Amino acid sequence: MAVKISELRKMAKKLNVRIEKSDTKTSLIRKIQLAEGNFDCFGRAQGYCDQNACTWREDCLGPKA
Repeated sequence: MAVKISELRKMAKKLNVRIEKSDTKTSLIRKIQLAEGNFDCFGRAQGYCDQNACTWREDCLGPKA
């Protein structure tokens, strides 16, 4: 993942997402997805995703997504 956890924490704060010390990059991204009104599906897709406007699509599926 290109985004640092410190950047994710800043994004989460802006969206009023509850941040916990135990949050990983994946869990923070999923919380951000929910706060943005999207599915919390980061890292769960298996080669296909219909969420074309997702901020995390390339990180989730790879650069050819």
